[in-house]
Amino acid sequence: MNKFKVVIEETVSDIFEVEAVSTEEAINIAIEKYRAGIFVLEPGNLVTKQLSIINSTEETEWIEF
Repeated sequence: MNKFKVVIEETVSDIFEVEAVSTEEAINIAIEKYRAGIFVLEPGNLVTKQLSIINSTEETEWIEF
């Protein structure tokens, strides 16, 4: 029996409201709030999930499941 290293990646999303005078300001505020832990995506909405095998002798493409 072999051991395999399996990488699992999830993409989650959520919607947050920001008050700003421009798109650029809204982006900057959103980034600041995300970095400060104010905007948190847990549990969020699961958008995609995928996995890949990464061994020293073998590596697979990402597989959605």
